[in-house]
Amino acid sequence: MSTTFGLSTVLGYPRIGGNRELKRAVEAYWAGTIDEDTLERTAATLRADVWQTLRNARLAAIPSNTFSYYDHVLDTAVAVGATPTRFTALGLSKLDTYFAMARGVDAEPALELTKWFGTNYHYLVPEIGPDTVFAADPAKALREHAEARALGLETRPVLVGPATFLLLAKGDDPFARLDDLVGVYAEILAALADAGVSWVQLDEPAYATDRGPDEIDALRRAYARLGALRARPKLFVATYFGEIGDALPALLDTPVEAIGLDLVAGPGNLDRLAAAGPLGGRTIVAGLVDGHNVWRTDLRAAVAAGAVVAGLADHVAVSTSCSLLHVPVDLSVETRLDPGLHERLAFARQKVDEVVLLGRALRDGTAHLPAPLPPPPAAWRHDEVRARLAALTAADRRRGDSTARAARQQELLGLPDLPTTTIGSFPQTAELRGARAALAAGTLDDEGYTALMRAEVRRVVRLQEDLGLDVLVHGEPERNDMVQYFAEQLSGFAATEHGWVQSYGSRCVRPPILHGDVARRAPMTVGWATFAQSLTTRPVKGMLTGPVTVLAWSFVRTDQPLAATADQVALALRDECRDLEAAGIRVIQVDEPALRETLPLRRAAQGAYLDWAVGAFRLATSGVADDTQIHTHLCYSEFGDVITAIDALDADVTSIEASRSKMEVLGDLAAAGYRRGVGPGVWDIHSPRVPSREEMAEALRHAVAAVPARRLWVNPDCGLKTRGYAEVEASLRHLVAAAAEVRAG
Repeated sequence: MSTTFGLSTVLGYPRIGGNRELKRAVEAYWAGTIDEDTLERTAATLRADVWQTLRNARLAAIPSNTFSYYDHVLDTAVAVGATPTRFTALGLSKLDTYFAMARGVDAEPALELTKWFGTNYHYLVPEIGPDTVFAADPAKALREHAEARALGLETRPVLVGPATFLLLAKGDDPFARLDDLVGVYAEILAALADAGVSWVQLDEPAYATDRGPDEIDALRRAYARLGALRARPKLFVATYFGEIGDALPALLDTPVEAIGLDLVAGPGNLDRLAAAGPLGGRTIVAGLVDGHNVWRTDLRAAVAAGAVVAGLADHVAVSTSCSLLHVPVDLSVETRLDPGLHERLAFARQKVDEVVLLGRALRDGTAHLPAPLPPPPAAWRHDEVRARLAALTAADRRRGDSTARAARQQELLGLPDLPTTTIGSFPQTAELRGARAALAAGTLDDEGYTALMRAEVRRVVRLQEDLGLDVLVHGEPERNDMVQYFAEQLSGFAATEHGWVQSYGSRCVRPPILHGDVARRAPMTVGWATFAQSLTTRPVKGMLTGPVTVLAWSFVRTDQPLAATADQVALALRDECRDLEAAGIRVIQVDEPALRETLPLRRAAQGAYLDWAVGAFRLATSGVADDTQIHTHLCYSEFGDVITAIDALDADVTSIEASRSKMEVLGDLAAAGYRRGVGPGVWDIHSPRVPSREEMAEALRHAVAAVPARRLWVNPDCGLKTRGYAEVEASLRHLVAAAAEVRAG
């Protein structure tokens, strides 16, 4: 790259490969079927493919160091030497230490895992304390820059910025170590400058959230110091996911050469930029193409916004609003989508073309921009659903008194204190995935497929009875994904064939595309739940995915308010809950793991969101009798921010991720006066380690100290679909034994 920035760039690109090659290679390494050299060769090929794709698209400025074996926040932790001593003491290789931090090992649990700024991507939470010894390790960034240079490309290395890194980390005072950390960043920048790097991108998305004066000042101090370095690359500070408010003048007070602004999720950034005064020759990188959704950009509106920026800044570059990590790789391979929908979409590869086109349009004019799309087809509208929603009253979102409900449910279910259960799914084995693929390919008919799935349900029910669990599940063998499964049975959704997106580590999901009004065609889960219930006298949970999570884990239409779309999904789930109850299912779990994830980053917008999110859940679950026990499940979020909303959901039982955070959420629940059933997870299912009975019992004793045993449930953190049966059986056996031990005490 030259010392000028260029007209077009992206903040990041998918790293999993077009066919999830990274997932397969990493999991093969974990399984011991390939070695580190083979894994690295696969990774190098994927990196080269991305850089060549961006070069072929004629992108002016190309990022590097956006590749990761697991998580870019973890990569930054390694780059600054923030590896906790509990992992370095294991004596593992550098790569295996990295994976131990991500996944845990028998001797040590993994770092905490939580959601990345309102997305379904999970990052690993750095552990920073007063004894953390920072040390610069620029090897990864230097290696990737050198690889790209060998291909004839000059790239811009990317790191999480120091202020955001500390704000994401676990610790009491995030900026107590700011000076030490900035010193390490200075060493990394010096090493990159020595290697001939012209630009570095430092990501500071934490400043799209509410930040106080001290936090704003920390940003200013960090970049004043880095900007004052004599030997360094030029600094591009990228902000995204919303409006950055007072962080903009703070950055303008420093010598950084480029600032990135998200003009999709943060349109107010444009007004703030206009009010900022002279920009001092800085480049403004305008995020005009949505990196968080799959709809085509309104190019003419984007050019108009870009022209405003061009009138304020000496140099403007067009970019994506955030990294393209959050969208699928390439639309061109989707051959089965309806043409009327296909023409409205853009995946990562197509968004790069939009960025390049917008850069040229800002330079040369708009004459070559394509015509706007026509309005959505009338067939995407469902007038019956809209009429039903218009007729709803407040009573449709209410149930009876929760204390009276709990007494009646206990009378009917007869459960012990500390009842044991799981979150829903059991392992998705190779045989199950093969059967689903054979059904799709037409080599297995519906009758044969159903027989295989029923055999798996029998196995799961028998296993749970043998283990001694109190409330059972059918294991969900028929489900490809907890959102996609329902989307494929509801009108208004479309499923992709290859639209994979990284969720965490090697875990990828295929979000459906919600493009029209939502309606239920027929019962979706009743047959599977009632079949499982026919196999046992113990209660079996019906398993549904809640309306907020369906929206959060889909690519959602933007032509109507999210609240209206959520209520459409909720109405379909309400009908499903009633059908499950009518079929004899007395426990129904409606999962909302995305409740906190979708919370707006700014407090001013959070109240309105929580009102409609809670309202949608209650619409979905308030059509059943008080005798029916409603569960929900939440995971991998900062629950303290939504404790009041969790209570307002009015679920009879809430299961919550708690093992990695050492039951911290229970204090928040107690402080909020939560009085319903709660199941804090005692087993981190995102790690391959099998926790001992003693470990689980200790966690339960902490829980019993905060929550009366009569309201406490015992369960894993999340569903078990990604685990193997050997670890599932051993862990559940320990879970049941731990519950019995604490119950007896």
